[in-house]
Amino acid sequence: METKKQNCWAIILAGGEQRLTPDLHCCIAGEKTPRQFSRTVDGQSLIEQTRRRVEMAIPKDQIFYTLNHSDERFYVPLLFDALLARLVVQPLNRGTAPAILYALMRLGLVDPNAHVALFPCDRSVSDDRLLMRQVKVAFDVIEQRPDQIVVLGIAPTTPEPAYGWIEPASPFRCAGETLFHVLRFIENPPAEVARRMHAYGRCLWNSFVFIARLPNLLALIIRTLPELYQIFAGFTGTLGTEFETENVERTYRAIEPVDFCKSALSTQVRKHLSVLPVSGLCWNDLENSSRVWRPSLASK
Repeated sequence: METKKQNCWAIILAGGEQRLTPDLHCCIAGEKTPRQFSRTVDGQSLIEQTRRRVEMAIPKDQIFYTLNHSDERFYVPLLFDALLARLVVQPLNRGTAPAILYALMRLGLVDPNAHVALFPCDRSVSDDRLLMRQVKVAFDVIEQRPDQIVVLGIAPTTPEPAYGWIEPASPFRCAGETLFHVLRFIENPPAEVARRMHAYGRCLWNSFVFIARLPNLLALIIRTLPELYQIFAGFTGTLGTEFETENVERTYRAIEPVDFCKSALSTQVRKHLSVLPVSGLCWNDLENSSRVWRPSLASK
């Protein structure tokens, strides 16, 4: 792949608490382990797979990880060579929106104008290089169109109701690729709606891989989740100091869980959101443990 861009950063979201089923644990983990730290059929944990994938395009020291303090015994052996300053350890899991906001605030201390990609680490991907080539295209897009927040959309192979879906609007060209403005995001649609979207032939699965300039992601959260942002802004001055842990813990205990996709991706900001299609890829969201074993046909 091309030389890695030095102004590009990544945030790997590894703070979920869901476990795989007990029977599956006996097969691949030996204990009840959060799915992002569970070893799958290829012998690597999902966070290791995600890290390997991301490092194809982004320098290892420019990757942040959102983690939960309760998972320390799982992530320490796997991230032993990561910079401590890149570990964003949450006292509690409060959903993806607080995790993303906290990580963006920590990244802002290092590079307030960073170009950043968000990656979930509970996805199975058949072709890492193909995916990361599209991530690089998305970085080129936000270089040319600074206002855009780009999400990778996976060409669906099934009418999966448990996934998030994206309905694209009008196309536009940028960085040599065709992207689409986003008409709407549909999280976990009813089965019949999922079947209609799949039959429609234009809708895409939401990969939850977002690429944008850091100020634009913060602006998105400020517009859609102002109360959450104000709460977090209260400890901004203690970031990187000995008081950070205490203030972060107090903040996390005072908030309710907030999902980024359901809460932040509203219609009021859709003019700044675009989707870059990715086809020819096997993509499994492993929220359902049965998908660990389920083969998926590559998109055509």
